[in-house]
Amino acid sequence: MKILIIEDEARIARRIERMTNDFFEGNAGITIVDSLKKGVDFLEKETINILLLDLNLNGRDGFEVLGSMTSRSFQTIVVSANTENALRAFELGVLDFVPKPFDRERLSLALGRAVTVKKEENNSIRYLSVRKSGSIKLIELDQLVYIQGAGIYSEIHLLDGARELHDKGLDTLEKILPLGFERIHKSYIVNIIQVDRILVSSGSRYHLQLKNGAVLPIGRSRYRGFRELFEKRVD
Repeated sequence: MKILIIEDEARIARRIERMTNDFFEGNAGITIVDSLKKGVDFLEKETINILLLDLNLNGRDGFEVLGSMTSRSFQTIVVSANTENALRAFELGVLDFVPKPFDRERLSLALGRAVTVKKEENNSIRYLSVRKSGSIKLIELDQLVYIQGAGIYSEIHLLDGARELHDKGLDTLEKILPLGFERIHKSYIVNIIQVDRILVSSGSRYHLQLKNGAVLPIGRSRYRGFRELFEKRVD
């Protein structure tokens, strides 16, 4: 597990480091930097699993780069006293917002979310951010039809027929997307409101047909749970 802490107060950075190291029982490689620039430079060269980010660093606003960071393959946890910005951070797809002052239990809860694939009820996120031609594009979730795995990346399929490549894989996106975006197969996440009907074929093969006509497979182990969700929504 590789972790980057971006925090300009040395005392707080060391406290986060100590608690994080304890959570992972010493099995984490932790790097601390004290500025956004150093953090961005580090991320251009290194691959990490979790980013712990303060939003006010030497007077610079963490939102300057937060959009680009949440489009990357790691999970972002904000650790900040600026609680008035929590909703804005969640809208950009951060996994959790830990308010300062924090204790070991609260930080451990956030770290636990980062290492589990359990979907939680999180309806705050409104956008997915994707890196495109050196800039960041924000995509509203209600424009998503489905997401297809593409190796370590994901391909986002939109209502207008466009496709966008996201740096996060399906397992990572599954953690931050709200209820209503359901994993139906090892290679697909679907926006349930875009589903038209479920198709059952011989040999216990299951598919769903979307409102745009596309047909996607449903994994056998996921069929029953998804059918129940879909029938509840139809009702």
